[in-house]
Amino acid sequence: MLSWIVLVFFASILALAYARLNFCSVKKVDEGTPLMKKIASHIRLGALTFLNFEFRIISLAAVAIAVLLFLVVGWYVAAAFLIGALMSSLPALIGMRIATYANVRVSNTARTTKKLGQTLKVALKGGSVMGLCVSGFALLGLVIVYVVFGILFKQLSIENVYLVRNWLGIEFSPFTMTLSGYALGCSIIAMFFRVGGGIYTKAADMGADLVGKTEAGIPEDDPRNPATIADNVGDNVGDVAGLGSDLLESFVGAISSAVILAFHLFLSSEATSGSITQSALQKMYLYPLVLAGFGVLACVIGIGYVLSKELSENPHRELNISTWLSAGLTIVLAGFMSWFMFRGEDLTGLNFYLGALSPWIASGLGIVAGVAIGFVAEYFTSYDYGPTKSIAAASIEGPALTITQGMAVGMRSTMAPVLILGGTVLAAYNVAGMYGIAMAAVGMLSFVATTVTVDTYGPIADNAGGIAEMSELDHEVREITDKLDSVGNTTAAIGKGFAIGSAALAATSLMVAYIFSFSPPDVEPILNIINPMALVGALVGAALPFMFSGILIESVTKAARKMVDEVRRQFREKPGILEGTEEPDVNTCVAIASEGALQEMKLPSYMAVAFPIVSGFVFGPDFVGGALIGSILSSVMLALFTGNAGGAWDNAKKLVESGAINGHTKGSETHAAAVVGDTVGDPLKDTVGPSLDILIKIMSVVSLIAVAVFAKYNLYDWLISLFQ
Repeated sequence: MLSWIVLVFFASILALAYARLNFCSVKKVDEGTPLMKKIASHIRLGALTFLNFEFRIISLAAVAIAVLLFLVVGWYVAAAFLIGALMSSLPALIGMRIATYANVRVSNTARTTKKLGQTLKVALKGGSVMGLCVSGFALLGLVIVYVVFGILFKQLSIENVYLVRNWLGIEFSPFTMTLSGYALGCSIIAMFFRVGGGIYTKAADMGADLVGKTEAGIPEDDPRNPATIADNVGDNVGDVAGLGSDLLESFVGAISSAVILAFHLFLSSEATSGSITQSALQKMYLYPLVLAGFGVLACVIGIGYVLSKELSENPHRELNISTWLSAGLTIVLAGFMSWFMFRGEDLTGLNFYLGALSPWIASGLGIVAGVAIGFVAEYFTSYDYGPTKSIAAASIEGPALTITQGMAVGMRSTMAPVLILGGTVLAAYNVAGMYGIAMAAVGMLSFVATTVTVDTYGPIADNAGGIAEMSELDHEVREITDKLDSVGNTTAAIGKGFAIGSAALAATSLMVAYIFSFSPPDVEPILNIINPMALVGALVGAALPFMFSGILIESVTKAARKMVDEVRRQFREKPGILEGTEEPDVNTCVAIASEGALQEMKLPSYMAVAFPIVSGFVFGPDFVGGALIGSILSSVMLALFTGNAGGAWDNAKKLVESGAINGHTKGSETHAAAVVGDTVGDPLKDTVGPSLDILIKIMSVVSLIAVAVFAKYNLYDWLISLFQ
């Protein structure tokens, strides 16, 4: 078994080494003119300043949670939590740095070569650093947990005492609880990055658009707009650090849920004289980790192949080649691994209905589902297809129809992904039981390095276009960056669809593990949804994402209002800004966006962590189980709707700007209507939708850790016992 872990360790180190190589390669590219360097340095400084302030808040929260875990559960859970927080933070820091180095180099490559293929390669290489770091650091942390804590528990003879009892009289499995602690560390970082980054990016974006484009009538990314730098900073803190930490957390959560499910299936088998052996349990522990390791190796090959060749003028095709190659290689390698690992094993107690290949088929279903959800997101958000074209056409009649048509597109877009997810869950269950559902989630996320690479390329290309505009480069340069940015909008929408799909599967797996955790080993784990407590929990849980989303939108509105007031003030007090004779004060706008985001992110972030804990200690595990079901169901629908509607509004605006809608272009009333739609969609697609992914996962992980405590100690059961 050690050889498999060595393989995973090698895969993680290879990914990080390749990320380092690409990081250095990007930095060797020339930054361009002095003005381009100056603008890029402002963006870089603003992004890193925001991260520094955010880490101060995150550090305090992480230390407080680690102390609580140390006191209530054990030191090893607290240690694993801190390791998870570190492994989730490092990709965000590195990814942010490379994104702010790559953006100006993409602009300069377009300026010097006038070739889209070479420009695409620089942007994709920059994105690959973030993608490879996400998978590399996530796997490295998991290897540490498996090796260090696995050896420790073996030395303490805990391997054969499947449940231990701590000083509170609470029974739990040390290894699975430690793994949950690692997942929680990743979740906490992801929550702060997604929520804080989402509020920042949309406050700056809306502030820049509402005054610059709609009131002053100046182009997007015009250097005269003081909010433009803050807008470009927001692309990095929201779509680079936020998305990377989001998918890293899904990746770890899916693997953790598979391991925890394997443990509880084994425990149930022991209690009912089943036939799951120690050997089978060890392989079920290892399979998710090894599958992820093979996925990383496949991604290194897929990314490396595309970057090693001369790229064509079709960026969408090149990005798809990387994704398809990574996914295809993962499927092939996982098949060989599944056969080699489980052949000859007694599988009668595992519900592996198709023999040794059952976990591979289940993971393959997840991979196919992930690609399919991406295609659905592309259909509803790309301006090459009917839904987005219908929004652009509706803009001719004014902003009211732009908004209503966009809402219709977003609502219609929810059905297909849900059918894909539902079909995947059913098929995976009928192939490999509950373990199969978890493996479908792991499969969907197994090629996460390529997914994050393609998605991070988007904000890099967007920033490159902004730098080209602010540096007043040739129109031909802006055409190249605009084409890359347009494809980036579609890849971003695909990434958001993939994120919510993977979050839904990961959260479902964690919820199943949660139900196993508080059910007696000799009883089939069932959460009775018609139990009044569970039903009320489901109703409250279904309402929670709407309340959470409302808080986020209100937070963006507050921060955006401050930005709008500041931009108006500068235009009013310094009329020379619009005439080009005075310099705008960009630092004040960056500070306003940072302060607003950091202040407003606290309530929703703390609420996501506190809700399952408080409700569990008051109402007990049935209420929390119902709340998890309700929140997952409503979050999936709401996230798909907001993400796809927002992406479609954004690309509809770009379609109008291209002149494809009866010749209407920038400056027309049709364009003004499209800008309104884009502005409405901004907080939906970049703040609400992505944050809902984190909400359901962090609630599931927190519930999974805390259930061992509140299943034994809760106010409701105590009150009932008083009257019996």
